[in-house]
Amino acid sequence: NGSDPSPSSFILASIPGLEAAHFWMAIFLCSLYIVAVTGNCAVLFIVKTEPSLHAPMYFFLCMLAAIDLALSTSTVPRVLSFYWFNTREISFGACLVQMFLIHSLSAIESSVLLAMAVDRYVAICHPLRHASILTNAATAKIGLVAMARGVLFFLPLPLLLLPLPFCRSRELSHSFCLHQDVMNLACANTTPSVVYGLIAILLVMGLDSVLICLSYILILKAVLRLASWKERLKVFSTCVAHICVVLAFYVPLIGLSVVHRFGKDLAPLVHITMGNVYILVPTVVNPIIYGVRTKQIQRRILNLI
Repeated sequence: NGSDPSPSSFILASIPGLEAAHFWMAIFLCSLYIVAVTGNCAVLFIVKTEPSLHAPMYFFLCMLAAIDLALSTSTVPRVLSFYWFNTREISFGACLVQMFLIHSLSAIESSVLLAMAVDRYVAICHPLRHASILTNAATAKIGLVAMARGVLFFLPLPLLLLPLPFCRSRELSHSFCLHQDVMNLACANTTPSVVYGLIAILLVMGLDSVLICLSYILILKAVLRLASWKERLKVFSTCVAHICVVLAFYVPLIGLSVVHRFGKDLAPLVHITMGNVYILVPTVVNPIIYGVRTKQIQRRILNLI
């Protein structure tokens, strides 16, 4: 079989037997990408131009929209090029850069979702202190910390793969580059990369998900202390959009992790579909969820239309 100490490129995954349908699959993905770009750009524009939305929760929403734009743009155009023009090869350097962007941006998004959960906790459990705790300066610092956290935790992933020799078989199981997918092609001991990848996931996404759950347990306890069910529903309804966005992010992430861990014998279609769901679902549904749940955004969109 042999190995290549410095592979020039990797081969993106194709679905066997469905090559003739690539054009229509690309049309569908392109439509989703247009919806994602349009929706997230609309959120950014509306929050910027609507003074009533200049609050921490909507600043965090802007961060989320910017992350979703960067995440979809770093992957979908390359996938469309593959489906439309059959350019299956991606250079080794471009693959590592794309891998770093996907994982670091996902980590930043996880941190922002945690910050939004804390914002909901403070707004519901300590409403009188909300303005003094989550100021504009504090919101900006949280955004910078989230960015630094994502970059520092996931920058070592491509660096750990650089010195490894790779097998002659360079075909990936997705239409873009993910750490575990690239690592599985290495013809060397990948224990350091496996261990560090697991630690990074647990200390970022794992810890964030636990803290988000803890925030909502405290929110639920505070809501249940209210006198009437009407007040409870009114207060908790302010969290519905955030809960939906959290589920849209973590459910595909967990599903993709399960497929990588236990689905080695599954059909290629399953791997490719789960990868595309992980990349596209949050970027598409996030602006839709907040557009439906936020009256100010609804009114502004209707005015624009």
